[in-house]
Amino acid sequence: MERLTIQEEEIMLHVWKLGPCFIRDILNEMEEPRPPYTSVASVVRNLERKGYVSAEKLGVITRYAPIIKEKQYKRVFMSKVVSDYFTGSYKEMVSFFIHDRKLSRSDLQDLMNQIENEE
Repeated sequence: MERLTIQEEEIMLHVWKLGPCFIRDILNEMEEPRPPYTSVASVVRNLERKGYVSAEKLGVITRYAPIIKEKQYKRVFMSKVVSDYFTGSYKEMVSFFIHDRKLSRSDLQDLMNQIENEE
């Protein structure tokens, strides 16, 4: 799975949210100032080339749909972040966020509850 650029990730977030959609749908979801239609269309074509979306011609317009699931993308690239920056240790990553005050005691308790409920 090829890593996405920031622009590609932004567009994919909209495609995942919308499901099958048209370029116009994606543009309508974006905040102002919106990029030009042609710019979004170019990014979507790159996503198609990379295998993230499929394209279905409907007359003169094309509908795009996600091929790669959002959860699948997150799993692959979060694993890479943990591997590259935290020596492959999720515990080290959580510890980093605790020391950086990004996770509170309450957050940790919520995570513990999730772990206990998963078993």
